[in-house]
Amino acid sequence: MHVSPDNSKGMNRGSTSPVENAGDRSAKKARVDRPGSGQAKRARGVAALNMSLLNCTVCCGPCKPPVFQCNGRHLACGRCLAEPPGEQCQKCEHGGGFSPCPIMDDIVSLAKVECSHDGCKSSVPYHELDDHESACPHSPCYCMQPGCGFVGPPQVLLGHLAALHSVPVHTVRYGKVHRLRVSAPRFLLHGEGDDSAFLLAVGMLGTAMVVSAVCIRAGASLRPRYAVKLLANGPPPPSSAAGRIKWELEAVTSSTRPDEVVVEELPSFLTVPPAYLVGSGASKAVTLDIRVDKM
Repeated sequence: MHVSPDNSKGMNRGSTSPVENAGDRSAKKARVDRPGSGQAKRARGVAALNMSLLNCTVCCGPCKPPVFQCNGRHLACGRCLAEPPGEQCQKCEHGGGFSPCPIMDDIVSLAKVECSHDGCKSSVPYHELDDHESACPHSPCYCMQPGCGFVGPPQVLLGHLAALHSVPVHTVRYGKVHRLRVSAPRFLLHGEGDDSAFLLAVGMLGTAMVVSAVCIRAGASLRPRYAVKLLANGPPPPSSAAGRIKWELEAVTSSTRPDEVVVEELPSFLTVPPAYLVGSGASKAVTLDIRVDKM
């Protein structure tokens, strides 16, 4: 069983958000393979299936196994029936009890839809689509420049920011230390090998500079995990003092909205005292040793 969603692929400048483009999934039509007489044969015919038929009458979302059915043929998720109002169907005029429906378990497990994100070729069960898209590595991310409506996958967004907005981008090799002079509020890192995108967020906290890192991707993404180490050496000449400030982040947080990242509000950040900085005013900078590890 397979669904071919109608929503168009790809987003660019002026695109609406993925939520706005997704529409009502209940209007999608499924392609259902008609079973043959034997397991070895696969029929070529397909039939349209309105996906709203696979929605739970309690939560209105896609039914998740185990699926229950009342005498009026209304469907409900097992987990929904475990909560009030519970076992009686609220759609039936006089209320009806639900019973397990193994055949619907098979149907909802076989009904697959394609991920709506540009570049993702995955087909997942209809009831797993929301979970998949919330963690999909191709989830659209938003341009962080004010007034720009560009939306695209992380690697495409990285190219857009570098080409159209001249945001500094530095390619890093995982496990290797890179020495960079950092001053801009937004500094981008490109992970060599898997095209991951990282935001090196920089801000000022009083007279000190604060720096942290965020992976630009779907917020629910759990794999792969990344760790970041920052090391500030100083103070710079003419000071004769020697010092090092080290900061480690074992699990980098993720965000599709780098424009909304405020370094001071992140769970952790490196604080660089004024003595380690060079320049003045908005041009203050610090030289950092940066290492990104792919876990």
